[in-house]
Amino acid sequence: MRVWSAVAETVSRHGRCALVTVASVRGSAPREAGARMVVGPDGGFRGTIGGGELEWRALGAAREALARNMPAATVSRFALGPDLGQCCGGSVRVINEVIGRDRLGATRALAAREAAGPFGTRGRIGQRSIERTIDDDLPPEGPAVEIEGDRVVERFRDLRHPVWLFGAGHVGRALMLALAPLPFDVTWIDERDGAFPAAVPANVHPIRSADAAAEVARAPSDAGIVVMTHHHPLDLAIVHAALAAERFDYVGLIGSASKRARFARLLRDAGVPASRIEGLVCPVGMPSIRSKHPAAIATGIAAQLLERTGP
Repeated sequence: MRVWSAVAETVSRHGRCALVTVASVRGSAPREAGARMVVGPDGGFRGTIGGGELEWRALGAAREALARNMPAATVSRFALGPDLGQCCGGSVRVINEVIGRDRLGATRALAAREAAGPFGTRGRIGQRSIERTIDDDLPPEGPAVEIEGDRVVERFRDLRHPVWLFGAGHVGRALMLALAPLPFDVTWIDERDGAFPAAVPANVHPIRSADAAAEVARAPSDAGIVVMTHHHPLDLAIVHAALAAERFDYVGLIGSASKRARFARLLRDAGVPASRIEGLVCPVGMPSIRSKHPAAIATGIAAQLLERTGP
């Protein structure tokens, strides 16, 4: 979740919101430091700090603070076992910050910076707000949140792994939807007019291309490549380009064992090294899922991508 985009949107629409942040964790906890929720005055929220009693208490505190309609910033500590009856056994500190319309300009500036890439801030927790200053010298690597007394260092980074999905048929559409809430950035390629739906999730970027195989050269080296076009020769051309590039750790192809065997022979004849062909994931997805329903196939592929390539 892009935190400041969600904050700016909620404040613009409702006049205020609460930003709930896991500031520190000791021992076992449902989420890591830096997990956040953006809570609106209507009770709706985006993001999660792990569910369970901790999240329920944090939501209650956020809604209560919003009902007072006053800027506020508080830090609370929860021992998950003794205080909340959760089995995790650790403890967490949670910052609950109410952000009003008077800070909309600053919030939009942070949202713009977040959209440009990872960045960091330094701030001081006051009774009414956290005053943040962008620190361009703060390296993006490091803890998402560091808190000491009333001082807080935060790193904002929307970590998403690139997936290049070739094919906008039934399974391609189902996979696009399956990947929408997950930490992936999807480039979706098809050559046909009208292949893409009118609306797609924010993390999906459709490209109509007359030469899908040539698009492989534009994919970053850490991308997962998933191939499921409407045409087997096109599948072969894309897989050939991806394997011959020798820079992608995951190349997945929809199809049967017989399709794999046929493609393997053709790829060998084309000079693709045997080691690269052996790495081709085909059939793609989790073999334990036997259903051929598009949504079920997509679920298996999404799970495999999380297992093999996810952040």
